[in-house]
Amino acid sequence: MKSEEKDLMGKALMKRVMQTWLPASSAVLEMMIFHLPSPATAQKYRVENLYEGPLDDQYATAIRNCDPNGPLMLYVSKMIPASDKGRTVIWMGKKQETVEHVPCGNTVALVGLDQFITKNATLTNEKEVDAHPIKAMKFSVSPVVRVSVQCKESGEHIVAGAGELHLEICLKDLQDDFMGGAEIIKSDPVVSFCETVLERSCRTVMSKSANKHNRLYMEARLMEEGLAEAIDDGRIGPRDDPKIRSKILAEEFGWDKELAKKIWCFGPETTGPNMVVDMCKGVQYLNEIKDSVVAGFQWASKEGALAEENMRGICFEAPEQAVGGIYSVLNQKRGHVFEEMQRPGTPLYNIKAYLPVIESFGFSSTLRAATSGQAFPQCVFDHWEMMASDPLEPACY
Repeated sequence: MKSEEKDLMGKALMKRVMQTWLPASSAVLEMMIFHLPSPATAQKYRVENLYEGPLDDQYATAIRNCDPNGPLMLYVSKMIPASDKGRTVIWMGKKQETVEHVPCGNTVALVGLDQFITKNATLTNEKEVDAHPIKAMKFSVSPVVRVSVQCKESGEHIVAGAGELHLEICLKDLQDDFMGGAEIIKSDPVVSFCETVLERSCRTVMSKSANKHNRLYMEARLMEEGLAEAIDDGRIGPRDDPKIRSKILAEEFGWDKELAKKIWCFGPETTGPNMVVDMCKGVQYLNEIKDSVVAGFQWASKEGALAEENMRGICFEAPEQAVGGIYSVLNQKRGHVFEEMQRPGTPLYNIKAYLPVIESFGFSSTLRAATSGQAFPQCVFDHWEMMASDPLEPACY
C-alpha cells in the first residue's frame, strides 16, 4: 500500500486493503473460469428452460449445439446507455469495444435497436414465422424499498430496489452514467406494506349500482395458507386452464371444484394474490355486471382501504343468500323495492316493495322456492297506479 493509503481509517482503509489483496475483478473471473460451464456445455441442458418453442426445431437444435452456422437467436435482457461507436460492441469492464464478430454463446450489445424494443425481446434473422421467442428472465427478488428521485431542475421519478445497497448502486449509476454527473435529490426510503384480513367478515356488506337496479353482496376472508404464494409463483393465475386450476385448488387448498371454476379475476394488476369468486346460484344477467365488478376490484385491491397499500391474500365472495333470492323474484314479477332495513343485532332483513296485484298470484310459493323457505311474504293493498302500457293489449297484464 502507498504511504498515504496507510493513513486511511475505518471503512475506507478496509476497502483499500481488500482492493489490493483480493481485487474483485480477478476473484470473479477466476470463479467463473473454474466453476461455470461453457455455453457449449451449459446450453445442452439449458435449452428447455431457454426456448419457448418445440425442442426439436432448427432453433432449439442450434441453441443446444451452440451451432455457429445455425439461425441467429439473440435475447435482449437489458437496455443500457451507450456512446454510438459501432453497431456491435462488447463490454470489457466499464469500457466498450467495437468488434466485427462475436462467437455464439457470448454476451453482446447491439446499438440502434432501442426504438423497436421496450424492455425484452428475441432477435432472429429468419424471415419465417415459425421461430419462437426465448423465455423472459424471471428474477427471484422483488423491489421492497423505494426512493423518490428528482433533478435539481424539475421532475420526479421512483426508483425501487431489493435493498439499501442495491438502491445506492442504482442511484450512483443513474447520476454518473445516465445523467452525466448531474446532481440529483433523493427522498428518504419508502418501504412497501400490504393490507390483508385475519378472518371472515363479521357481516355481509351490500352496495347498490348507480341506477339502484342492482345490489351486490360481498364477504371477505383470508386465503388458505400458501395460496397467495402459489399465485405469486405463477402456479395459479388468470391464464390457467380452469380445469387444471380447479384441480390444484381442490386438492391442495380444499376448495369445492365447481366453486374453483367461478373465479372472476385476480388483482391487483390482474395477476395479484387476491381474487373475486362468484358464489351466486340462479341469478340472471350476472355477467352483465362482471366487467364493472372486476374494474372496481382492480382499483380497490391496488389502493387498500386501510393505508392505500396493495391488498394481499384476500378472497372476496358474493354469496347468494335469501336477500338475493328476494330481489331476483321481485325483478321477475315487476316488483319495485322501496325500503330495505336490517333489524339491529339480528341477521334478519325487512324488505318493502310494490308488487302489481296481477303478479301476486303464485308469489309466495315462488319466493319460498328461491330462498329455500327463508323469506316470508306479507301482502297488503297499498295504492292504485297508472298503467304504463296499453290496457287493451293482453301482454300488458
